[in-house]
Amino acid sequence: MTVGLTTAQLIEKHRPTLDKALDAIRTRAYWSPHPEHPKAYGEGDSLGAHEGQAAFDALRGTRIDLDQPGTDGWTGGEVSPFGIELGVEYPHVDVDVLLPAMQSGIAAWRDAGPEARAAVCLEILARISARTHEFAHAVMHTSGQAFMMAFQAGGPHAQDRGMEAVAYAYTEQTRTPADAEWVKPQGKRDPLQLRKGFTAVPRGVSLLIGCNTFPTWNGYPGLFASLATGNPVLVKPHPRAVLPLALTVQVARGVLGEAGFDPNLVALAAERPEEGIAKTLATRPEVRIIDYTGSTTFGDWLEANARQAQVYTEKAGVNTVVIDSTDDYKGMLSNLAFSLSLYSGQMCTTPQNLLIPRDGITTDAGRKTYDEVVADLAAAVDGLLGDDVRANALLGAIVNPQVGARIDKAGELGEVALASRAVTHPDFPGATVRTPVIVKQDGARKQWDTPDADAAYLTECFGPVSFAVAVDSADDAVALLRRTVRDKGAMTVGAYTTSPEVEKLVEEACLEECAQLSLNLTGGVYVNQTAAFSDFHGSGGNPAANSALCDGAFVANRFRTVEVRRQA
Repeated sequence: MTVGLTTAQLIEKHRPTLDKALDAIRTRAYWSPHPEHPKAYGEGDSLGAHEGQAAFDALRGTRIDLDQPGTDGWTGGEVSPFGIELGVEYPHVDVDVLLPAMQSGIAAWRDAGPEARAAVCLEILARISARTHEFAHAVMHTSGQAFMMAFQAGGPHAQDRGMEAVAYAYTEQTRTPADAEWVKPQGKRDPLQLRKGFTAVPRGVSLLIGCNTFPTWNGYPGLFASLATGNPVLVKPHPRAVLPLALTVQVARGVLGEAGFDPNLVALAAERPEEGIAKTLATRPEVRIIDYTGSTTFGDWLEANARQAQVYTEKAGVNTVVIDSTDDYKGMLSNLAFSLSLYSGQMCTTPQNLLIPRDGITTDAGRKTYDEVVADLAAAVDGLLGDDVRANALLGAIVNPQVGARIDKAGELGEVALASRAVTHPDFPGATVRTPVIVKQDGARKQWDTPDADAAYLTECFGPVSFAVAVDSADDAVALLRRTVRDKGAMTVGAYTTSPEVEKLVEEACLEECAQLSLNLTGGVYVNQTAAFSDFHGSGGNPAANSALCDGAFVANRFRTVEVRRQA
């Protein structure tokens, strides 16, 4: 086993970074230790662009041997949404052997304490950061994200979210002191005296069920929140997006072993085709924590059936933008066009419903009718994606055939205001690249304000399909917003208005329905993007997700504090 830094040395190395992260989650100011620009890498131990590409290429057609207990074969079969076969194989495990092995390292990991665990986690993140270019290609060719998005969202932004979880974990675990002297006066008699010790005790094995679209960004918060609070983590990737999380597990196991801990505190559970092991793993008695991102159907199943575990889910929602008025019409259109186009709308934060008054809106460019707003937005999307080079850089590839089918069937849902077109990728001719589609919809109350209403915009249509919904008033727009958030959930809400009264209505609706709100975004910040250490991803207060990335509640229930009292 390679001998690395001791825990004391890791603490000395990473404590300054941890302190900055702790300050960032307190102030909510911008901070990130992970550079966003590809050119920032390549010095020292970090891989540059050519080295990262070469490292990814070298992985293709190989086996990633993690030296895990219980390995009983190999599995793989990932095909990139860009059309290339990865050919990577991963260990398949017998969980009856692996899970006990994972539990054997808990005591030493628990006894190391919150600071040492945080330092080890930050070392794992530092090593991943040094390989950001390699990870970017792995994310790109499993999720379909265009390279720059895969680099940023799959690299530094995901690493930020992981570090944010470590900072919250450290905060919650150290809220109670490790030791205390307790003295209770007894008048003329001797005081009662006890020495008390408090230990953060992990719940048990944590299961991470990865998603296809954002394997690292959505995976790292739960992984590092559980690991930093003392729990071993079993990573069950989405079968189409194994590579980024397999590399993560490989790095984590290496760091744990070098630091003197059991590498089996982090392990991979890759599944064979059609094996469907998530349900089996989720109901194992050893599994006490589950992190899941994916469909509402399976998320609901986990919440109902994995009763032995604390379950954190991010599911589907209907994200809405209320368009009431604006003092920057061009900026609004540009901002919305980018939000609808980024990664072909395959983000859980992408706007779906655009609620526009039927009689139009006031703008700095004069009054605009509903039809004009929709036509101008369609033109803005066309202008943004008119050049195929830029379109490919923004859209990425369609992640699976189901998304493509929704695009093709969008015309059956209403009048198409913006048709989707296919874009040829110059480097990957096998990629399916499609531009967004916008469909007009009637938002009259009778269409949605009944228990059996079935308007298309009342459910999520994942992918680059959005609905321009004509509503009768701002009040109706807010009422429809409330209905969809309450019934279906929302990860994001946006609004454009110059009216203080309408702004107050929208804000009050989001406060009451517990949805994250962005107002009047017209520049380089978009409703479907959030910044770690400052923004909360989801709220945990509506059906789209039962937790937020990241707050104290996301980590505090992953451990328990056990007290030992001794007579002084």
